[in-house]
Amino acid sequence: MAEPQQALSRTFPVKPKLRAKSKKPSKTPESKYWSSFKSNTIPNLISSVTSISFSPAIPHHFAASYSTSLTLFNSQTLEPVKSISSFKDVVSSTSFRSDGLLIAASDHSGLVQVFDVKTRTALRKLRGHTRPVRLVRYPRSDNLHLFSGGDDAVVKYWDVASESAVVEFRGHKDYVRCGDGSPASSELFATGSYDHTVKVWDVRVSNSDPSMEINHGKPVEDVIFLPSGGLMATAGGNSVKIWDVIGGGKLLYSMENHNKTVTSVCVGKIGRDGGENSEEYRVLSVGLDGYMKVFDYSKFKITHSMRFPAPLLSIGFSPDCATRAIGTSGGVIFAGKRKVKGDVESGLRVFPSLGLVAEPQKRVLRPSYFRYFHRSQGEKPSEGDYLISKPKKVKMAEHDKLLKKFRHKDAFVSALSGKNPENVVAVMEELVARKKLLKSVANLDTEELGLLLAFLHRHSTVPRYAGLLMGLTKKVVQMRAEDIIASDILKAHIRNLKRSVEEEVRIQQSLQEIQGIISPLLRIAGRR
Repeated sequence: MAEPQQALSRTFPVKPKLRAKSKKPSKTPESKYWSSFKSNTIPNLISSVTSISFSPAIPHHFAASYSTSLTLFNSQTLEPVKSISSFKDVVSSTSFRSDGLLIAASDHSGLVQVFDVKTRTALRKLRGHTRPVRLVRYPRSDNLHLFSGGDDAVVKYWDVASESAVVEFRGHKDYVRCGDGSPASSELFATGSYDHTVKVWDVRVSNSDPSMEINHGKPVEDVIFLPSGGLMATAGGNSVKIWDVIGGGKLLYSMENHNKTVTSVCVGKIGRDGGENSEEYRVLSVGLDGYMKVFDYSKFKITHSMRFPAPLLSIGFSPDCATRAIGTSGGVIFAGKRKVKGDVESGLRVFPSLGLVAEPQKRVLRPSYFRYFHRSQGEKPSEGDYLISKPKKVKMAEHDKLLKKFRHKDAFVSALSGKNPENVVAVMEELVARKKLLKSVANLDTEELGLLLAFLHRHSTVPRYAGLLMGLTKKVVQMRAEDIIASDILKAHIRNLKRSVEEEVRIQQSLQEIQGIISPLLRIAGRR
């Protein structure tokens, strides 16, 4: 009986309870880098943001297209800088030239336009597509040409200066939706279509056959060359695929982490303060599922993912690694901004084709330089300084400009077309002083004479203008009697003028009668 009692009296050590592990995985340094972009919202852009492109030139403003407008935003303040609204249809694609001075834009009317970024002037209009144009791109280092593609399944390579298509490529069988120029050569570019294919074209080849063809397997929404020029990324369906261009179009990897259609991809670079992965490139993709994915194509893995509250249509990343912009289907841009400390401190500038280049040192101004005598002109005044402001330039009206050019009749018609009677009377008085009023009246055509008669009908009985206008009315009727008799419209103006004058005469007679009644009463009241 002793053995069972000993067995019952044994003690067993109790293990401490294990703490529940946190469900949130710890962030990697790269994930922290992509999360450091402070999210800002640019709302109320009317309709879906179809395209976002960053300027290659510092300060890297970005252009967003939506509805029939194209707006340039400051990449530092994220405020709109300029807006171009001269489009007849929805703007579908934009592209900056390599120097950032010009921007090309296409719309659904089939027109491609090239604008000056500073003045917003349309410098060239390229007509040739018969259906909506979905793609326009400048080659990476070619400022004289651009290529476009659209719903007519035609890809055109344009000479911008002459507004003519140099080459036409007709290899696609469905809508051309996207494209990109090769970093390796300005004569090579790729286009993606809804026929599931991506074709690489070489403008140096005389025939219109593609140099290489890739089958993505789904309608292609976007295609980009990776910085080396030897790899290419295509987006379509819910997948982003990496292809070896040098290897003849071999598929390297298919990333299928999106739940819905991938709409846009771009190349992003990790900044110099990004830790061990700094200066490395990543593929950024967005889709209708509202997710942005960051893909490391050297290790074939997703390094970061971010959710947005709307379907995403376009994405852009600035060359200085400081700004990220994402366009949505609801007319909202989610712009991320972060400070770049390393580049500012070291005095380095980022160029898309050359990488980081040291800024040239400023030359010391000497008395032999012209700029020496204009130094300190841009300095801001301090509290004790007396500020002498320039007189504001007076903006002249159109009729004043015409009078300055001695175009008397045009100035007279311009004043009559306006709504201010004081300006019309002032122009008449000036023409009287120049002895040109009657000559201007004699040279008026039927429509312009109708404007003058309508003005006289409205204002000839106004006391402050009556002295000049009544005399002018008599002269007009005498000089242009034949024209008035020949036109029913002018006759109607004369009848209206006659009625207004008769009514004014009747009022004046009534006033004289009242004055005759009141005058004796006033005299009697004055005697008392």
